[in-house]
Amino acid sequence: MIVYERVAAQNDGPLSDEALQAVYREIMSGCLALEKPLRISYMGPPASFSNIAALKKFGSSVRYLPVNTINDVFAEVEHGRADYGVVPIENSIEGAINYTLDMFMESDLKICSEISIEISHNLLAKCGMDKIKRVYSNPSVIGQCRMWLEANLPRVEIIEVTSTTKAAGMAVREKGAAAIGSSLAAECYGLNMLARSIEDSPHNMTRFLVIGKVESRPTGKDKTSIMFAVKDKVGALHDMLVPFKKNKINLTKIESRPSKKRAWEYRFFVDMMGHHNDKNVIKAIDQLREVCTSLKVLGSYPLA
Repeated sequence: MIVYERVAAQNDGPLSDEALQAVYREIMSGCLALEKPLRISYMGPPASFSNIAALKKFGSSVRYLPVNTINDVFAEVEHGRADYGVVPIENSIEGAINYTLDMFMESDLKICSEISIEISHNLLAKCGMDKIKRVYSNPSVIGQCRMWLEANLPRVEIIEVTSTTKAAGMAVREKGAAAIGSSLAAECYGLNMLARSIEDSPHNMTRFLVIGKVESRPTGKDKTSIMFAVKDKVGALHDMLVPFKKNKINLTKIESRPSKKRAWEYRFFVDMMGHHNDKNVIKAIDQLREVCTSLKVLGSYPLA
């Protein structure tokens, strides 16, 4: 991130900051591949949004290992078959990816980085729009395009599948089938983009996490994620917020998930500004431990 900021600061044109970042991303990707071939695991076949996020972070000179589930991404990194994994954590419309949150309850992997990408959904098919009988995509994507589908394809069957890439494959094989997916999926599968940017909200972003075994060093613009459980008593939720206020720490996200060990017991996931080595963050976490039954630092990483 620091390299990209320096490049942008010295850019007088005519190339855009985004174009220069793409050039430097590939240079750094190639250099990393020369040092040691990196192996990056992500969920979904090639051309999935997780693949796009991984490419944005690591470039095209590393080895990619697509797997079927978020659990598989964690397993690949934990067993050393991959150096890093890329998993979705939240969408600006649909909210948190609960399965990813649940994986952190059992895993000792650290969050090393975050990636935010703008999600643009397109209607992909071999046939014309008037010949479409069914549309395939994953449930989250269908939810993000529901208004458009109801307005433009009201009598078409909507079928949920595990990924947008699998949906693209169905659109290739089946007569009268279409898929909702990325422009990369259209390119990889030779599909026509019948309609572009069909998502209901123009501000559709998905945040991904890079998981690994190595912690990130402080950069001055960091975020820290923690997970904890509070004692079952009156005012427990109030008590957990006090340390952050006392130490002037800005919280950017709070999520709760059932612990799955006891009924009505919850784990809280919190994102805060700062690195876990910062003095005020150290103080806040130490004070928070006093009102928690358990607490785990999931990682500190550069702010996307």
